[in-house]
Amino acid sequence: MKKGNISWEIFRIFGKYAPFGKVCGKMTKEEKVKQILFLLQEQYGPTKCYLDHENPWQLLVATILSAQCTDERVNIVTMDLFQKYKSVKDFAEANLKELENDIHSTGFYHNKAKNIIACCQKLLAEYNGQVPSDLEALTSLAGVGRKTANVVRGNWYGIPSIVVDTHVKRLSNLLGLTKNQDPVKIEFDLMKIIPKENWIAINTQLIAHGRKICIARRPKCAECLLLPYCTGGQKQQKEK
Repeated sequence: MKKGNISWEIFRIFGKYAPFGKVCGKMTKEEKVKQILFLLQEQYGPTKCYLDHENPWQLLVATILSAQCTDERVNIVTMDLFQKYKSVKDFAEANLKELENDIHSTGFYHNKAKNIIACCQKLLAEYNGQVPSDLEALTSLAGVGRKTANVVRGNWYGIPSIVVDTHVKRLSNLLGLTKNQDPVKIEFDLMKIIPKENWIAINTQLIAHGRKICIARRPKCAECLLLPYCTGGQKQQKEK
């Protein structure tokens, strides 16, 4: 079977010969999760963080900038930004208006600039300029919620963490892995059913799938290898 081009009909015909042959209606949630994880790994393999960075404070700043902004735009901005501001100290001492101008194209630039400066000032004052790995410490920083903290913990420190962005939120609901809309509740729902060793990988794999196949406005359900396990996708297909 060609990756990325698996229609529901082909999957239905050949599914019984594959290790993921059961349809979701006949599976336990644990079995369903295993098959989803297997297929995501087969399709996307190990993936890396989409935000360009060379150290934890760059990742922290980039993630703050990524709120309501695409990773592509953030990477364009940080290419010059990290040449201008070369340390936590540089950001802590930045002029607010100047930093606002530097990050203007990421949107919400006033709050982002204010938070980045305050965040880096606290890193200098309380953590000797180092980015902590502890969740409570990270979320005490300006502009840092659980999502941002988990991006840093998982992608830099290798601490198993689930990041609930718009793609993870939407796909986990479509797949029937959660019924919640609140990101924190979704995070805890996924933590209960996904093995800890898969927490970091599934973040970027679901994002990749959301960008390539399960596009919000025009999902390519006929090409989706997760369709047999996607209650939302099957419902949409029946309504067509």
